[in-house]
Amino acid sequence: MAAALDAAATERATIVATLIRVTGDWDLAEDCVQDAVERALARWPEDGVPHNPAAWLTTVARNRAIDVLRRRQTERARLQEVAIMADTDPEADPQTGTDDLLRLLFTCCHPALALESRVALTLRTVAGLSTQEIARAFLVPEATLSQRLLRTRRKITAAGIPYRVPPPEALAERTSGVLAVVYLVFNEGYGRRADDLALEAHRLATLLADLMPDHDEARGLLALITFQLSRRATRFDEAGDLVPMEEQDRSRWDPDLVQQGRQRLARAARTGRPPGPYRLQAMIAACHARARTAEETDWAAIVMVYDGLLAAHPSPVVALNRAVAIGFRDGPEDGLAALALLDDPALAGYYLLPAARADFLRRLGRHDDAAAAYRHALDLAAADGPERRILLRRLGEVG
Repeated sequence: MAAALDAAATERATIVATLIRVTGDWDLAEDCVQDAVERALARWPEDGVPHNPAAWLTTVARNRAIDVLRRRQTERARLQEVAIMADTDPEADPQTGTDDLLRLLFTCCHPALALESRVALTLRTVAGLSTQEIARAFLVPEATLSQRLLRTRRKITAAGIPYRVPPPEALAERTSGVLAVVYLVFNEGYGRRADDLALEAHRLATLLADLMPDHDEARGLLALITFQLSRRATRFDEAGDLVPMEEQDRSRWDPDLVQQGRQRLARAARTGRPPGPYRLQAMIAACHARARTAEETDWAAIVMVYDGLLAAHPSPVVALNRAVAIGFRDGPEDGLAALALLDDPALAGYYLLPAARADFLRRLGRHDDAAAAYRHALDLAAADGPERRILLRRLGEVG
């Protein structure tokens, strides 16, 4: 029973996507699919699991949509009903379901929508998370999240945002936007120990890579997230405090996920195209995964990848990470020198810059200077959270 529901749940987004395409009504599509799932939970334990659970859910959701539209008794409702009746069953043509899912993803992540709206709509409509779950994950009131979703759906209609896969000339840029939303979801969960959110991002990345099998950056993002998830059991201690990578128990890193990450990274490289930012970051994660101990980390290779990443996709955070990698490759003095060269204004209020400087000073035994840098980092860090707690711990270590 549970396995059947899990299998059917993977088809949920496809059913929602198809109903949105034929009716143009986002709320109707989500409500009818949710109703179908609730009926399955009530009937399957008694009647038994149908031979094709996904087809059963599709039929029930479509019939429910038709019933709702008939009760509305409007011209628009009649046209929507005709569209549902005339639509080909996606079970007969798997490509139809794939196309509908891509339409849904690209519409949820349309650049005309605010970033927080793209994230919320993707998690609600594609991932199927409840409004309560999304609000809890992003630490906002449920009523606020509900209004955000409502305004987003209205904007899609009012602005005439097309429900389609973008044309070829816009596909690359729009795909980057979809990948960015998925990666943002992952970082929100991974950085705050919200495992459900991180795992949902992994599922979204897997879905996107399956929908776009020839897109090497989609594969690269999936590889990156897979490598990162392999370490999740060791990133926080029992008190909920962050554990630096060099202090993590690598015997507890998930070997299956590490292997999956390697396979996905290798598959992403088969296109022969130069690696993009997600593939390059996945290559760095692979270097860490290969090292059996922190001391065995191939920092020379990591710096080389950061060189390529900075040249092709420059950003102040990449420059900072590269400087830190130089310090691990060549020693704390060289790390401090590399950090001193960073003069991007965007880093002025970024707590990790003084935190990195403090760490190198601590390793050199310059405790007074390290303490001052840790205090500066604390001034810039969030008011509460695991990042602040590790800074306080380091500050205590240097007295």
